Amino acid sequence: MKFQEYTLANGLKIIGETTRSVHSVAAGFFVRTGSRDESREVSGVSHFLEHMAFKGNDRFTAEDVNRVFDEIGAKYNASTSEELTMYYAAVLPEHLDAAMELLSALMTPSLRQDDFDMEKNVILEEIGMYEDQPSFICYDLIMSTHFNNHPLGQSILGSNESITALTAEQMQAYHRSHYHTGNITLAVAGNCEFETAISIAERYCLNIPMGRPDRELPEPQSTPSTKLQFKEGSVQQHIMQMGTGPSSHSPLRFAAELLSVVVGDDTGSRLFWELVDPGHAEAADLGYNEYDHSGTWMTYLSCQPEQVAQNLEVFQRVFDDVNQNGISADELEQARNKVASRIVLRGERPMGRMSSLGSNWVYRNHYRSIADDLKTIRSVTLNDIRDVLEQFPLKMITTAGVGPLQELSR
Repeated sequence: MKFQEYTLANGLKIIGETTRSVHSVAAGFFVRTGSRDESREVSGVSHFLEHMAFKGNDRFTAEDVNRVFDEIGAKYNASTSEELTMYYAAVLPEHLDAAMELLSALMTPSLRQDDFDMEKNVILEEIGMYEDQPSFICYDLIMSTHFNNHPLGQSILGSNESITALTAEQMQAYHRSHYHTGNITLAVAGNCEFETAISIAERYCLNIPMGRPDRELPEPQSTPSTKLQFKEGSVQQHIMQMGTGPSSHSPLRFAAELLSVVVGDDTGSRLFWELVDPGHAEAADLGYNEYDHSGTWMTYLSCQPEQVAQNLEVFQRVFDDVNQNGISADELEQARNKVASRIVLRGERPMGRMSSLGSNWVYRNHYRSIADDLKTIRSVTLNDIRDVLEQFPLKMITTAGVGPLQELSR
């Protein structure tokens, strides 16, 4: 595989990792904007914009976008997170031109009033759908509680109130201020010549306006807190806890990822054998999440309400043991193998490689090959794990719960 980068005349950065050894090619626009970049008045606008992008522009109608993607056999979609909105498609190499033309159109949607009014109802229905899912409610609750008054605590979907009040003019203003070349990266991976990708981008992407990145990066100031939301009719109790972890720029992030696999992976981890395998909980996980200049440990527990107190004691016992004694060499080796397999299996698909390529560039403006990631994972030592635990111990300071419990036993 060969990595190359190029900047168009309007400042759009193109990065590519190309090879003839695969039979498809994937392209994606990575927009450095998400719920953390919104004001409370326009909460949910980034996700709403993702939907509106598929409504077309002066070149394509909404029907055209979906029809042409289907005609060329594309696997296409988009997603919005706290920090990133991504639009992507994977196609056969001969259809890259058509796919890129459509993807570039998504960067400059018309944002028509009638489309806005119709899609607003879709967004409100989506919010209602997720409000029926306790785990989703719990995630929003833990984020807003842990990142209290910090942009990362803002809901990706927004609320019924914020979406109902949102106007097309507000969305158009948000699009102008965030969808520009300072915030957008085009990533290409798979079977194509990089020069071909540049030529296609020059035909379709020069109308993306110029701009400079302007995200504010305040430090989160979390304080110990617990919030429970009663959900009538819920059979299980859902509990999430959160503590401080390495940020996306920390060299400790790889060790943190391996530690989370040892302690809380959904198969074969300490929490799995303690709680899930013997049937004490349906789910008992620990994950590591990296953000722009921030990071967290986050747990998830789903079980019968009467088992919550005992299961949380097990979580704490496992964390205390790891904080004090670390992990074993065998556990570290197993985690290395798991993560290395995930990196390779994901990287064998142009779609997976494109996603890794673009995300890493947006966060760190740096290229990492599969070999680079594997080398780093293999080089993590028990001392590195100890460094993580010394700087970022498994100490959960925020708790959120959704279900029949109205208080947690101490």
